Amino acid sequence: MGLKVGIVGVGPVGDRLVRVLQERKFPVDGELKVMATYEREEILADRPFYVHKIDETVFKGLDVVFFAGREGAKGVSFQWGREATKSGCVVIDNGGDFRMYPNYPLVVPEVNMDAVTKDTRYICNPNCSTIQMVVALAPLHKAAKLRRVVVSTYQSVSGFGEVAMEQMKTEAAQVLAGQVPEHNPSVFAHPISFNCIPHIDKFLPNGYTKEEMKMINETRKIFDEPNLLINATTVRVPVLIGHSESINAEFELPIDREKAFEILSDPKKSPGVVLMDGPASDPAASNVRNDPNEQQYPVAGDLAEEKYKDAVLVGRLRNDTTVKNAINLWCVSDNLRKGAATNAVQIAEEMLKRGLL
Repeated sequence: MGLKVGIVGVGPVGDRLVRVLQERKFPVDGELKVMATYEREEILADRPFYVHKIDETVFKGLDVVFFAGREGAKGVSFQWGREATKSGCVVIDNGGDFRMYPNYPLVVPEVNMDAVTKDTRYICNPNCSTIQMVVALAPLHKAAKLRRVVVSTYQSVSGFGEVAMEQMKTEAAQVLAGQVPEHNPSVFAHPISFNCIPHIDKFLPNGYTKEEMKMINETRKIFDEPNLLINATTVRVPVLIGHSESINAEFELPIDREKAFEILSDPKKSPGVVLMDGPASDPAASNVRNDPNEQQYPVAGDLAEEKYKDAVLVGRLRNDTTVKNAINLWCVSDNLRKGAATNAVQIAEEMLKRGLL
């Protein structure tokens, strides 16, 4: 017996939600019900869906509803999330409206699935950049207890949405043709083609952006460590899909590269992590680039491979030579899949396994 499933939102995350539900053979009873602020046909996962205009009645009869908010998008969940739960649905929300509310669990299944109980009706997906960082750090935190984290992100344009992906393509074509790019300041503050912009979401009075404070506050909530020292700088880069992060992590207990390597290379200790570290196997490292010490590491392009599309890829493990019990690492993940759609579907899968759905 399957579940009646709905999706609110038809952008890149909505598209990935449909794909992930199909790929993972989630037990959907009948047709997925797609909802938005309008009524028309849309193509999702390469096939047409009738989109229902959202109102007070549209959630009736559904068991679980995924809200496909883009990067921290606000408003839709405030307006309709509680209506969905009033109709008897379990809501798994990718938007940012309720993430920091005390009674709304903020969940990454590999890290804190126990935050969901039989009484939970509303679950929040963390921000995409937060998800991949906590998946990479949680096994190390368990082993040696984090003291301080400094992270710099390199976030793809798809985190903003489809309009940003199209803008990057248009700008890149214009620059390559020798033209001045036609910049749309309602998307990014500067042209994104061949550029890096240290500005994601709005600035706050403390000089940080909302995206940076999301990473700080969400990580503390997920780890249940309200005093954890975290510092973030978030940067938009001209990549279509896939966020990358450079992380410096300092621990209270002894840890070094070798111990971190052992933990992160063990799927039982580090679920969701694929370690891509150690000597490079590429013969061009020595023969062409003349670097016999070259190391392997993940890049956003690796996410196109089937085996990596839902994983958090980790590499560049190094001891911090300036302080004890600290390491540096690099992690990469698909922000539309593990950073949004896959994480949400994994929550629903785990709820089914635990008899919570």
